[in-house]
Amino acid sequence: MPKILLIETSTEVCSVGISDNGHVVSLREKRDQKSHASSLALFIEQALSDAAMQPQMLDAVAVSSGPGSYTGLRIGVSTAKGMCYGLNIPLIAVDTLQALAMGFAAENQKATGQNDLIIPMIDARRMEVYAASFDNTGDRINATEAIILNEHTFSNQTSGRIWLLGDGAAKTAELFADRAEMKIMRDFLPSARYMASLAFSAFKKEEFADLAYFEPFYLKDFVAGIPKVKGLK
Repeated sequence: MPKILLIETSTEVCSVGISDNGHVVSLREKRDQKSHASSLALFIEQALSDAAMQPQMLDAVAVSSGPGSYTGLRIGVSTAKGMCYGLNIPLIAVDTLQALAMGFAAENQKATGQNDLIIPMIDARRMEVYAASFDNTGDRINATEAIILNEHTFSNQTSGRIWLLGDGAAKTAELFADRAEMKIMRDFLPSARYMASLAFSAFKKEEFADLAYFEPFYLKDFVAGIPKVKGLK
């Protein structure tokens, strides 16, 4: 029955949760990137209190590993590492896009079809996003890519619908206004609640990050270009 602290700070959402055996039992979050530094410690304290837990009761800390903003990820990862060191518990890194896709798939099982694609995307600059594609169950189809959006992006990828999620989805509204297959879910954003199942699975498999060397997937690590991997064109 592992109890895991979940930290998500990759975008403007500062989100903290506690999961018990893979189920979220408390959640605190706010959509305001400027508040990450001041809110994260408070949210952790409140989430633990809501779950009637002390920090010493935690079995691991899971942190969103990106892609995402440098400042947000740095705050989340440094906090997670500090708690792991202090409590002598393992660190779990959770892919931001995968958690978002699996969360959407779980909450929209009846809405999505077998041929649909789920494409979470993190906003970068101008018309650039960082995205990956997943099937309607949340299983990954391809690796994360840097994409410069245009009206032909994601053309001829599926016979079903394409669900666009994350803070990068909003900038596609005008581009894809005439494409009926595009479903833009601009308010479906990263949250600690979507990390629970992936963190639980990693804990059971003992897939832990190296506390000394782990670094998140900052947006600056990407090189923008035209993706050649099937699934994102």
